[in-house]
Amino acid sequence: MSKHYLAETLTIDGPDAVAFAHAQFSSNVAALAIGKWQFSAWLDAQGRVRAFFHLARLADHQLLILLRGGSASATVEALQRFVFRSKLKLIALPTRTLVTGPALPMHDIGNDNEDVLLGCDNHSLCLSSHEASDDAWRLAQLHLGWPWLPDSLLNELLPPALSLQRLHAVVVDKGCYPGQEIVARMHFRGAHKKHLHRVELSRAENSGESLRIDTQEKGYLLDVFDKDDSIDALAVLNDDVVAQAVDGKLGAFDNGLMMHLRERWNA
Repeated sequence: MSKHYLAETLTIDGPDAVAFAHAQFSSNVAALAIGKWQFSAWLDAQGRVRAFFHLARLADHQLLILLRGGSASATVEALQRFVFRSKLKLIALPTRTLVTGPALPMHDIGNDNEDVLLGCDNHSLCLSSHEASDDAWRLAQLHLGWPWLPDSLLNELLPPALSLQRLHAVVVDKGCYPGQEIVARMHFRGAHKKHLHRVELSRAENSGESLRIDTQEKGYLLDVFDKDDSIDALAVLNDDVVAQAVDGKLGAFDNGLMMHLRERWNA
C-alpha cells in the first residue's frame, strides 16, 4: 500500500554557500553545475555518516539538500556551528511530500509548477507541495542500492558500508573535509568488513532493525519495502556472515529472520 513520505529539506544560500558545502561535505561540490544534483554526505571526525543526501544546485549561490534520513532542522542546527564568518544562510524548509515523478535524466533538476524534480533516469523524485501517496520511487531506488538511513543508524556507519564511493557521495581526490583521513585510509587499505546488500526477507521487519547471531551484532536493515509477492530490503551485513550463505540464502538470525542475498555493492 502506498504511503505518504515527507521530504526533509534545507537550503544553503549565499555567496559562500558552495565553498562552505565543499569544505564540509564529502562529495566534489565545487564541480556541481547549476541545474544538477549529486549524492553527498556529511561525516563526523571519525568518518561516520551523519547525513546522506541529494545535493542540488538551484542557482549560483543556492544549494538544496534532500536528506535520505534524519531531520532538516537538526541538520541545520548542527551545521550552523561551522558557519563562522561565511556569508550564507542555512534554512530548514517546511516538509513536502515525496512522490514518483516523470522520467528525467540522471542528476538533472526539473520544475513542475511549485514542485522540484530530481532526475533519476527512468523516474524522478518529486518534492511536492501537495499531498500524494505514490511511493513507487522507493522500490526503484532500493534496487539501485540507494540507501535511506533510519534515525537509529545516523552517526553509526562508515561510508563503505553504504557504498557511498560508488555513488560519488565521497571522494578521495579533493581537499580536506570532516572524516577525509578515515575515508582515504579505508579507500587505499580496503580494510572495511561491512558491505551493502539487496536482500529478500522471510517476513516484514522494521527499518533500522539490528541483525544478531548468538547475540552478536552482524548487520542492520535499512529501507524495507513490502510488496505483494516479496519483501525487499537493503541491509548492511558483516562479510563473515555473508561468507556463510548457501546458494545465496542465510539461515535464521536470533529473531528467526531469514534472507536471500540478491545483490552486493562494494564501497
